[in-house]
Amino acid sequence: MNDKAVGNLLITKSKRRSEIFREIKKNQLIYLMILPGLLYFIIYKYFPMYGLIIAFQDYKPYLGITGSPWVGLAHFERLFTDPMFWTIFKNTLILFAMNLLIFFPIPIVLALMLNEVRVNKFKRTIQTLVYIPHFMSWVIIVSIGYVMLSMDGGIINELLSMFGFDKINFLLNESWFRPMYILQVIWREMGWGTIIYLAAMSAVDPGMYEAARIDGASRLRQAWHITLPSIRSVIVVLVILKIGDVLELGFEHVYLLLNAMNRNVAEIFDTYVYTVGLRQGQFSYSTAVGFFKSFIGLILVIAANKLSKKAGEEGIF
Repeated sequence: MNDKAVGNLLITKSKRRSEIFREIKKNQLIYLMILPGLLYFIIYKYFPMYGLIIAFQDYKPYLGITGSPWVGLAHFERLFTDPMFWTIFKNTLILFAMNLLIFFPIPIVLALMLNEVRVNKFKRTIQTLVYIPHFMSWVIIVSIGYVMLSMDGGIINELLSMFGFDKINFLLNESWFRPMYILQVIWREMGWGTIIYLAAMSAVDPGMYEAARIDGASRLRQAWHITLPSIRSVIVVLVILKIGDVLELGFEHVYLLLNAMNRNVAEIFDTYVYTVGLRQGQFSYSTAVGFFKSFIGLILVIAANKLSKKAGEEGIF
């Protein structure tokens, strides 16, 4: 490369750098608003990644990360050869599939229904009622479930007994764990999930509905041919983000439902990490399990994003 080409390259880089600084200065208030969220992710998401090193070590707290011996992939080999691995992998995938196939469409349907309500007072009342459970902790949600489903005085079993049916031990019967889990997820999160969809629906051009009404389209036809296609990109983005959590179902909810009688169907990666990591002190092994979860999630997000772009959607990056 000659001197002239090098000079032109430096000038181009300098101009680009100047444009970036001008853009930042022009939108400094916006970047200032972004700063707290950016700092949160840097401090609590990116800095802790340094700790992933212990997944390849026989970590000892008194030796620290720099002093602990290196063991390579030994913990991953143990994970993949552990008979418990396939049980928790299957349980996690089943619960994720229930979340994706059963829970995920419900906020969309609820948002479509709320979007059709024309009485604002009634609409706001319904929204408030379905939003409230989201602000309750899983401890409260599961406790309410225990009270309703217990053998001794639970309202569900009392109704079964009243109509001549045998009482069911919902809490200790492993076949009832998954229905209990997904019903509680639906009750707590379906209202909160409608917020994004309602916001997207508010941006749909009202003229499209007016034209459809003139052509004789019913409310159902308008929702199917106008509303849903208009929010399709939002749905695709949320599906991609959901797929990234394929092995990340959350610890608290499942742990509160977990007991010795339903462990075969209730043990998932999050509860397994808690058991071997915090209760048994196997920090390196539990970190390897967490690393595996994150890696699978990353691969699936990238794959889903590429598929969405091939299908003509924007994706998330």
